[in-house]
Amino acid sequence: MTSDKYIVLDRDGVINEDLWGYVTTPEQFKFIDKSLEAIKLLNDCGFKITIATNQACINKGIISEKELGLVHEYMLKEIRVFGGDIEHIAFCPHDPQENCSCRKPEVGLLQQTEKKLNTTLKGSFFIGDKESDIACANKYGCRPLLVKTGYGEISLESNSLPEIEGVFENLYQAAKYIEKNI
Repeated sequence: MTSDKYIVLDRDGVINEDLWGYVTTPEQFKFIDKSLEAIKLLNDCGFKITIATNQACINKGIISEKELGLVHEYMLKEIRVFGGDIEHIAFCPHDPQENCSCRKPEVGLLQQTEKKLNTTLKGSFFIGDKESDIACANKYGCRPLLVKTGYGEISLESNSLPEIEGVFENLYQAAKYIEKNI
C-alpha cells in the first residue's frame, strides 16, 4: 500500500451541477462555480483525487457505460486543461433496488478504488452533498465534509444526517478548509 494522500469526491452536486436527473452527455456537464479551482488547489496541496459516484442511469437503461465514459472524458479534459487532475473514477451502475455492495452508502466503491490504486482511503477527506455520501464516509473511516451545492441544503434539513466534520458553501470552500487543516 502506498501512503499517498487521497481525497474522495462525489460527482453530481459537488463537481458539476446536479440536474435532478442524470447527466447523459458532455454538453449537459456544467462545472459548479469554482469547482475547477478547488480540484487544482487540492492537487497543489499534494492530494490525489478520486471520485465515487452512483450512476443508476446505466442499469436503468438511460445511458450506456460508454456514454458515461464520454461524460467523464469531457470532465477530465476540462480539469486537466485547468491544471488539476483526477486519479480514478469509481462508479456504481446499479439501481437502488438491486441492493449491491457498491452503491453509496455502501463502501464498495471505496474498496474498489483502494484495490485499483493500491492505497488506503481510511482517514481521507470525503466531500459529498448527500446523506449517502456522508454515511459512506463515516462507515469507512473517512472524514466527511458536506457541501451545500446539489442536494446539500436538503441533506442539512434531514433528522438522520450522519455526523460530519464540516459544512461548506461549495467544493472550493471545502478545499480551503482542507488546505488549512493538513
